[in-house]
Amino acid sequence: MIAPNITYPTNIYFGFGTVTSLPALLKKYSISRPLVITDKGLVKVGIIERLGINAPVVFDDVETNPTESMALTALNIYIQSNCDGIIAAGGGSPIDLSKCVALLVHHVPPLEQYAIVAGGISKITFHIPPLIAVPTTAGSGSEVGRAALLTVAKGRKLGFLSDYLLPKAVICDPELTLSMPPLLTAATGMDAFSHCVETFCSTRFNPVADTIALDGLERGYKNIIKATISGTDRKAREEMMMCSLEGGLAFQKGLGAVHSLSHPLGALTEKRLHHGTLNAIFLPFVLRFNFDYCKEKKQVMAERLKIKEAYKLPDQFTLLNQQLGLPQKLRELEITKGELEPLAERAKADHCTPTNPRPLAIEDCLQLYLEAW
Repeated sequence: MIAPNITYPTNIYFGFGTVTSLPALLKKYSISRPLVITDKGLVKVGIIERLGINAPVVFDDVETNPTESMALTALNIYIQSNCDGIIAAGGGSPIDLSKCVALLVHHVPPLEQYAIVAGGISKITFHIPPLIAVPTTAGSGSEVGRAALLTVAKGRKLGFLSDYLLPKAVICDPELTLSMPPLLTAATGMDAFSHCVETFCSTRFNPVADTIALDGLERGYKNIIKATISGTDRKAREEMMMCSLEGGLAFQKGLGAVHSLSHPLGALTEKRLHHGTLNAIFLPFVLRFNFDYCKEKKQVMAERLKIKEAYKLPDQFTLLNQQLGLPQKLRELEITKGELEPLAERAKADHCTPTNPRPLAIEDCLQLYLEAW
């Protein structure tokens, strides 16, 4: 059967104050005992109280680049507490973990068998409890995506993809992002930014996604510095959340080498490298690598961002990283060359590689790693 290539079925509640709609949505989806999956930092700043639900079951041991062991621990709490739905509150890590926990409720482990690269898409069925996503960062776009990323027991960061992993409802309340610190704002914002860039350059045909990606790109470019410098700028925060949302909607079309290179590094669980920061570092290098294979698209992006010449895009994004106070090179994250060499093969095998505009060989991946080092 031929699969549709244009699908945007998510129910989205966007705007300041929309988090107050959560209790009503729980009733709508017949969730009487939800498991809230979040992180300890958000619990400390009062995310549970902001959700407006009474005495929920909480799993707050989510860390950057979540792992299969976290998913299994949360799954055990879900089952023992007789939960009947999940609320994912946080950034991409809690949302991705929530999708994998929901998957495991009625699907037998190991989780790895359901990964994209293992041909697991067809193994994921509709037997998944309802999931409501409440993003608290403007970056991952995972709340409106059908995919999840998780590091499995064997140390590989794998992608999982299914229409059934899409949250039933999404609450995008920019109010929840106002307290994000500057560097997290910058890193998550560049994550959203990279989604818009890579989706637009993806080799798949989807003009709808292209239009959404360009709009998100423009919003992000105009507002990421404002949101980073002045975190209480409500308009800038709203625009960055829309950039993130649109990046998530658009990457149904596929991503590229920026993410192929980032994912293996994210699997280095002992380092806890932030995904958005890695994307920000790789973006200029990948744009140069791909340039001759998507010149027209680069020119369209440049014109949209009021940059006169497309060839200036990589340097402009390097400058943007500098203005945001983000690292410029991998060595600033205490990554060694020795750690990079074994990751090139994993980057080549990543599920984002097939839609990169320029074909990627293992040697190309290694060269890009070394250039970014």
